[in-house]
Formats: sequence, C-alpha cells, structure tokens
Amino acid sequence: MAHKKPATAPYDIETMPPGIPYIVGNEAAERFSFYGMKAILMIFMTEYLLGSTGELAPMTEPQAKEVMHTFGSAVYFFPLIGAIVSDWLFGKYNMIIWLSLVYCVGHAVMALVDLPQLTGLDPEMTLYIALGLIAIGSGGIKPCVSAHVGDQFGKRNQHLLTRVFQWFYFSINLGSTISTLLVPYLLRAYGPAVAFGVPGVLMALATFVFWMGRHRFVHIPPAGSSFFRETFSRDGLRALLNLTPLYIFIAMFWALFDQTASAWVLQAKEMDRVVLGQEILPDQLQAINPILVMLFIPLFSYVIYPFMGKFFEVTPLKKIGMGLFLTIAAFALPAWIEMRIAAGETPHIIWQFWSYALITAAEIMVSITGLEFSYTQAPKRMKSFVMGFYLLSVSLGNIFVAAVNHFIQDENGQSTLSNVEYYWFFTGCMAVTAVLYVIFSQFYRGNTYIQDEELAADAGVIHAKAEDEGTTGT
Repeated sequence: MAHKKPATAPYDIETMPPGIPYIVGNEAAERFSFYGMKAILMIFMTEYLLGSTGELAPMTEPQAKEVMHTFGSAVYFFPLIGAIVSDWLFGKYNMIIWLSLVYCVGHAVMALVDLPQLTGLDPEMTLYIALGLIAIGSGGIKPCVSAHVGDQFGKRNQHLLTRVFQWFYFSINLGSTISTLLVPYLLRAYGPAVAFGVPGVLMALATFVFWMGRHRFVHIPPAGSSFFRETFSRDGLRALLNLTPLYIFIAMFWALFDQTASAWVLQAKEMDRVVLGQEILPDQLQAINPILVMLFIPLFSYVIYPFMGKFFEVTPLKKIGMGLFLTIAAFALPAWIEMRIAAGETPHIIWQFWSYALITAAEIMVSITGLEFSYTQAPKRMKSFVMGFYLLSVSLGNIFVAAVNHFIQDENGQSTLSNVEYYWFFTGCMAVTAVLYVIFSQFYRGNTYIQDEELAADAGVIHAKAEDEGTTGT
C-alpha cells in the first residue's frame, strides 16, 4: 500500500509528534559514532597508524595535532554549507538522509584504515579520505537536525518542545559518554578495525532509524530563491557585521577547548591514571566533559547565575567574558602539569579532572551563552543561517591550532617548542583575547529579535552541545 505524501506543516495535535522517537534515537546513535571515533583518533595516529607495507608508521605529535584540528575545522565549516543548501534547495530531511549516507561511507573507510593489504592504499591516505567524508557528513547535517526537531511542532503541542529538547540533549550526552568510555577499550583489546567499525555500525543504525521515520516526519519544503532575499536583508547583513568580531573572540576559546581531544590526551599518557585501583585510559578522560555539562547546566542556571545577579546584571556578554577568563585558568593548569612532567614527576590525573571542570564551566558560559545570544541577534528569517555562521568560530579556532602545529614542526615533524612552551603559548593567546574582548564588549550594539515561539533558550542549549559539540563540542 502506497504511503500518502508527507506533511509539509506541523500536525494539528496536542500530543507528541509521531516522528520524535526516530529523531532522538538517531541522535543518540549518531553522537555515539562521532565521539567514539574522535575519542581514539589522537592515540591511533600517534601509536597505531601503519605504513603502506604494513609496518608501524605513527605520526609525530605535532603532525597528529595538525590533522586532528584540520578535521575539526572542516567539521564546523560544513554546517554553514548544509544550512544554505537545505533551506535553499533540498529541505532538511533530504540533507540529513543523504549526508548521513556519506557519513556512513566515511566510517566504513575509517574501519579499513588499518588494512592496507585490503584497500591497496597507504593508511594515511585512507585516513584522510575517511576524515573528509565524515567531516562533510557530520558537519553538513548539524544545522538541520535540531531545526528538524522544531519543524515537527505546531501551536497546539508547542508546550511539549522543552521536554523533547531535554530528551534530545540527554541523548547527545548519553551517546558521547558511553562511546568515549567504550571505544578506547575496544582499540586496545581488538585493534583499530573493530574500534572504528563499532562507531560505523552505530552510524548506520542512526541512518536506518531516521529513514524509518520518513513517513512520520513533517517535511518543511525548501524556500528556493526567496531564501537569499530573506536571509541577506539589510537587517541580516547588519547582524552578521555585529556578530563577526564576537565570533573571532569566541574562536580562541574553541582553539583551547578542542585540544581536550588532542594535547590533553597526550598529556594524560604521562600521568598517574590509577583511580580507586583501576587504571583509566588517557582517551577515556574525555567522557568527563559531557558528564559535567549535564551537571553544570542546572548548577549555573539555578545557583551560580542567580547568585551573581545579586551583585550585578548578568548579561550574555558578561557571561562570555567571564568564560574567556576562566579558560585562561583552564589551560594554565595543564601548563603547570606539563612543568611537573618536564621536571621528572608523574602528577596524578586528578589535576586534569580539575582542568576539565574549569574548561567545562567556561563552555557553559561561552558556548551555550554565545549560541543563545546569536539566536536573539538574528532576524527571524536568519536563525538557521546564523547558527551555521556561529559554528564558523569553532572552525576558525581549530584551523588556528592546526596552523600553529604546522609551523612549529621541524624537518622531521618534531615540535620546535617544548610541551611547556606549547601550553603557555596558548594560555597567553587566551589571556590577550580575553582582555581585548572586554574592550570590544563595551562597544557592542545590536538588535534583539525574538521568535513568536519561545525556542531560543532551548535551541541554544541543544545546538551548543550538538555542535561539539563541545557540544559541542561543546
């Protein structure tokens, strides 16, 4: 029996939209796949990567950092492209399903990176192909997924949107936490093919679950050429001009934050990681971030911000500024740890836990606030585009780290900076950025645009983690 044509407007119902379980299930599996792959990427490149003849040929640490952050930059560049193409030509559902297939192919290639005898390719080249496909797939669907959630709701069931966002957000953190704990173990126990293969299977499952909901979703049609007229209006261009300097400052936060998956993993290898008699793997420590994010959001919302409000007005720009200064401390502590390691000591991993606590608190203040603030500063027809534009700050921060690691390499790929100098360099960059931001914030002038649907806060929280995302990574 043929299915009827999908709805192009929200269902006139008071209950939960029928497509929501498929979206939440898809998100949990997709985040498992991405964070699981990303969790082991640094260790794989520096310890497990093979040469074309099957011999061990790992990258140096600066080379691996350059690759890691170039990949991170690409992941957060493609959301802007995805937002434009989906709203202009193909619609959110089509973009999600098509790019999810690209995403799956990327994971499949990643699972073959350790098998040059099968692919006939140099493993490093296979790695680059896989990361390129994953960046296109993961990045391209980012601006579409959470917007697709909002598309499912009409006026009568709008009151359920907050509950759905909570489940959506929970699925993101649950998927990333489990995979970050599990996949590093799979790498040591079964090797790269299995460790990269399991996230690939979860991405295939995510795509299948999303496809199963195709007849239950509301499919909002693309706007066509009117997208450009509505998006690039006078108010829209003014908003982009106002927000661009802010995003440049926030980019430095991401330059430091995303090194939790690269430099901090390498540092953890040199630390005492025994906790309660159990040794923690260096790449498993990244799971601290999503766990702390879930704890810190209500802590800041209901305790810290209200307490600050007794002494001064807690504006979004002030939150971001405090977060930038907190990021200085979050990177100064690993710099101090590196000094202890250079002195021949073996600091306990509890010190890196406090680093994670500081940088996660900074993430709440910078990333989530920045996205919510961007949403309010964007005219009605530019909400999705500005969300993609915001993510360019993550891309810019990562490309800065990649460029630094490129230029500090000698002819053998080794760093011309000591690890201590490396950490203090980025700490200094953050300090300069924070001071300049304070000056900039005094002169910021923008307009506030609030949608009739009061979705700004919810959408901001979801995007902030979904895009890296830590989340995103945020």
